[in-house]
Amino acid sequence: MRSAAWALAALGLVACGGASSAAGGTGGEDGGGAGMSGSAGAGGAASGAAGTNGAAGGSSCAPAPDLGVRYVGRVDGCNAAGARYAWPGSGFVGRFSGTGLSVKLTDSGNYHTVLIDGQLAPTLVTSGAKSYPLATDLADGEHTFEVYRRTESSFGVTLLEGFEVTGGQLLSAPPPPTRRIEIVGDSISCGYGNEGTAPCTFNAETENNYLAYGSVLARSLQAESSTIAISGKGVIYNYGGSKVLPLPVVYDTTFPDDRKHPWSFESQADAVIVNLGTNDFSGTTDPTDQLFTDTYATFLAHLRSVYPSAFILCTVGPMLSGADLDKARTDIAAAVDARKAAGDERVKAYSMRTQNPAPACDYHPNLMTHTAMAAELEAELRTDLGW
Repeated sequence: MRSAAWALAALGLVACGGASSAAGGTGGEDGGGAGMSGSAGAGGAASGAAGTNGAAGGSSCAPAPDLGVRYVGRVDGCNAAGARYAWPGSGFVGRFSGTGLSVKLTDSGNYHTVLIDGQLAPTLVTSGAKSYPLATDLADGEHTFEVYRRTESSFGVTLLEGFEVTGGQLLSAPPPPTRRIEIVGDSISCGYGNEGTAPCTFNAETENNYLAYGSVLARSLQAESSTIAISGKGVIYNYGGSKVLPLPVVYDTTFPDDRKHPWSFESQADAVIVNLGTNDFSGTTDPTDQLFTDTYATFLAHLRSVYPSAFILCTVGPMLSGADLDKARTDIAAAVDARKAAGDERVKAYSMRTQNPAPACDYHPNLMTHTAMAAELEAELRTDLGW
């Protein structure tokens, strides 16, 4: 386990418990997560002992129980009744022989993408603790199934408790892809509103992480993806100017509202894409260049500590424009330069060219824009990594 207790208080960030919300703009949710203590004095210097990430100060749960499937994303066994997960895109993959399959979930108000034998099935909408049919009346034989959360962590935890097979049994799960990508970001990376038709605002029905750029990118690269993103989060400032629990503070959690149990990082990423900064520069008060650059560089150092060999690509877009976009890109490049000066050669700043000409809900990228983002980033990663 490589979970590290690291401090941002020395850079002027003090995180408090609780959550707030804001509508529209670059993300409507400012979710809860790991706490951090310590206070900052003038100029961003720490006035006392540096605070630590609340998640990193705890202990990991037991691994997710063996329910006959391969888990995708951050899934743990903290609940003795089953496997729990909450980040967008997390879920499970498996195989069975028979004519039908149901899954027992304790879940409410979440939407899940379901694939049977590689083909999209009707979206699973959960409404409590029950057995949900995934497939019926199939030809008798072997079948594969995949289930991924479309919705982000603010809609609550999903608890997977088991399966019921009609006319057969679960088989050994398919092996994971040889490549693994992690997406770190905000509402854009969640897929906020990407299935909506403007004008519309934030809701579970229009958020589809399966069709967000990171998931599309991973499938194109034949990689498994893990998305660590929350609507409204920034590096320092969340949407609306809040500094409560920015994304770097909750990054280590298995899911954001559990402060006691950090993620283990035993599954290593080959590439990490960081798409943060939109919310930092979306309000009336922007962080100073030094504060943003130093905090971003500290977060990159933490990413390097948990992923020693990963290639880290840092970008922002496509919702910022003009002076805000220029400032975000300049500060991100400066943070990357600081990491390179420290000897880290597997980190790169990238200026995304894809724009946002036909926004979906709350000015967020629509499905066409997400597809274009994925194609642009795929070309960049293939060049950088020889994939």
